[in-house]
Amino acid sequence: MKIDRLIGILSILLQEEKTTAPELAERFEVSRRTINRDIEDLCKAGIPIMTVQGAGGGISIMDGYRMDRTILTSKDMQMILAGLRSLDSVSGSSYYGQLMEKIKTGSSAVISGRDSMLIDLSSWYRDSLAPKIEIIQDAIELKKTIRFQYYSPEGDTEREIEPYYLIFKWTSWYVYGYCLLRNDFRLFKLNRMDRIAHAASFEGNWEVTMPDLSDKKVFPAKDRVKAMFDSSMKWQLVEEYGVDSFTEMDDGSLLFEHEYADDEGLLAWMLSCRDKVTVLEPERIRERLYQITSEIARRYEGDQK
Repeated sequence: MKIDRLIGILSILLQEEKTTAPELAERFEVSRRTINRDIEDLCKAGIPIMTVQGAGGGISIMDGYRMDRTILTSKDMQMILAGLRSLDSVSGSSYYGQLMEKIKTGSSAVISGRDSMLIDLSSWYRDSLAPKIEIIQDAIELKKTIRFQYYSPEGDTEREIEPYYLIFKWTSWYVYGYCLLRNDFRLFKLNRMDRIAHAASFEGNWEVTMPDLSDKKVFPAKDRVKAMFDSSMKWQLVEEYGVDSFTEMDDGSLLFEHEYADDEGLLAWMLSCRDKVTVLEPERIRERLYQITSEIARRYEGDQK
């Protein structure tokens, strides 16, 4: 993407005395005309870049600006590389890997020590996830809407959206954009999207701000559950909700109380806990669990005879 290329060019100029447009074009696999436009954009952003024509010429940052070359410390560079490495784990191309190599090559005097932070954003769906991320990234940069089949608890729908942000949160990837079907901004989970393709160009005239991704905004509390867990489930409660989410009783059982966003999600979680949990409240959840488990028992009764 353009912003990544601009950061890469700036990094090279901060670390090297001089470079040329053909060298930058070859490094970033774009045309010289694109590099020239990028240099103009960096100048407009206040970076004092100087270009000299002819033999011995090239592109460089003006001498008075070189005192800021050390603004990025070794720790800063390690954090930048950790971020790039995490993006490379879900990239469908070699772009981030190449960018890391370019930064390492130009920053060998700054980077010291070994990596101490490793971030892997990939998942079981890596083979299908990386192409989706690449298509959506291109659509955001080119201002193209995307069409896709979306699968949700409410049913399957054909959607077309103006994409604005790719988001990694709650251990999953999402795209945030303006949905032309609902006429509103929506958050879509990439693992539920299929047959993603670019569609029409859009102007993007909306007042788009960073979406509020707080749990209370995206998953507003619907009710409060009260349940008794077996002592063997302590690790799961700690992992999911923290050490303060339950009270340990005299017999070792764990009294759990917490707000939840939707009945279906709560039911799925309680069923995954098998016979290690007893829901105390609310009553409708108790009744629904009884109906589901009774139906399951009926399905398997014939196998026991």
